[in-house]
Amino acid sequence: MLPMAMTIEALAAQTAPAVLKNYIGGRWVDSAGSERLVVPNPATEEPLAHVPLSTGADVAAAAKAARAAAADWGEMPPPERAAYLFKLREVLLDNRDALTRLVSTENGKVYSDAAGEVRRGIEVVDFACGAPTLLMGQNLDQVSRGIDSEMVRFPVGVVAGITPFNFPFMVPMWMLPLAIACGNAFILKPSERTPLSSQRIVEICEEAGIPAGVVNLVHGAVETVTAIINEPEIDAISFVGSERVARIVYEGAAKAGKRVQALGGAKNHIIAMPDAVLEQSVPNIAESAFGNAGQRCLAGSVLTLVGDADKKLLPRLLDHVTSIKMGRGLDEGVGLGPVIRGEARDRVHRLVDEGIAAGGEMIRDGRGTGPSKGFFIGPTIVGINAASPLAREEVFGPVLSVFRAKDLDEALHLMATTNEYGNAASIYTASGGAAREFKRRATSGMLGVNIGVAAPMAFFPFSGRRKSFFGDLHATGRDGVEFYTTKKVITTRWF
Repeated sequence: MLPMAMTIEALAAQTAPAVLKNYIGGRWVDSAGSERLVVPNPATEEPLAHVPLSTGADVAAAAKAARAAAADWGEMPPPERAAYLFKLREVLLDNRDALTRLVSTENGKVYSDAAGEVRRGIEVVDFACGAPTLLMGQNLDQVSRGIDSEMVRFPVGVVAGITPFNFPFMVPMWMLPLAIACGNAFILKPSERTPLSSQRIVEICEEAGIPAGVVNLVHGAVETVTAIINEPEIDAISFVGSERVARIVYEGAAKAGKRVQALGGAKNHIIAMPDAVLEQSVPNIAESAFGNAGQRCLAGSVLTLVGDADKKLLPRLLDHVTSIKMGRGLDEGVGLGPVIRGEARDRVHRLVDEGIAAGGEMIRDGRGTGPSKGFFIGPTIVGINAASPLAREEVFGPVLSVFRAKDLDEALHLMATTNEYGNAASIYTASGGAAREFKRRATSGMLGVNIGVAAPMAFFPFSGRRKSFFGDLHATGRDGVEFYTTKKVITTRWF
């Protein structure tokens, strides 16, 4: 029985915040756990729902239901599975505006950022609809005299996705469509901070007719994640979150014999050359640093101004960020929403204080600005040196740290030596030679040339490196297909 759809209208109609349910084996069920957390709107602090902290028993029930469903679903011909994906795409498109508003409400990001997130999530469904082609194997007749060989793909079985708060729609959609297109049953454990978008995704899967048990939802936090790592009926885990937790999931899942991809933190560098085209570069850099309140793993966190770019670009950047309006993401003209919680705001404040104490230069202080209600931080810009904690630690807030460098070589050296992460990096330049040098020497896996958020399309892998990724097969693209399938090689001879 489908509960009242988790939409903005449904939330507004509540007389009291609802307690969310898990979705196991095609049924909405109460969690076995008694503990719950409030899910507030980060822009207003008003409660939206209560999320249960599920137990190992809940995870085991979901895994059992998924295992039972995986047998028939995995045997279904790929074109028939693809038909469900086409239907899922249709229902998602019908709900696109409502999903955008729901993402904005529970996460705090502005409408345009939420709309972009929903669009990029649906792009993965577009990619997964190509399952009959994506799942093709390979063959070679007469590999030896009278002997033929072929490679064919099979589902992994039961896979789980553990997703973060900052992209409550897109990141689950990195996983779910490809996992089920490849013939697996899927268990989603969304962030306890932003569970409503995942709740709605699963409702839409039900509306699209996806068979019971193929998609399951278990809410929760640390205990739930630990249970997923240790549950013997779960064969593989996809994770996106902080570097610390990514390492824990990677090590624990590998020890338990599971296949695992774990996407961790980031410290993304932007290099601005003296020949950067200012009119386009300045708003693009500002969007990279302050869009989504800086709470994205591709956010530009460190800006290195090379040579005269210090005098040319920085004043214009300051003028631009001064015009950014802060407020509730669904309100007209708002360009910057809140961070996710009060403790996140306090952590950003502390890191900025530490950066100043380490010899930093406060160029623009956005702390203490914005609406009185909600978890707001204005755009903050701090000049730093290589020893600053702001050069090393992931801030995950609207803070841009600024290096100065005499040339591109020094800028690339700063990137390599102050940063252990390897998600993304960008360069702003009109020089093909500088762009080529950057492409070859940058230490990150996703690079942008005059693009501040170098997010790959769904048919490419999300290719973080170093401390930003643990595993060998990335999310999305052909890597995603490889991760969610196993291979058999058959060598045949007939007498």
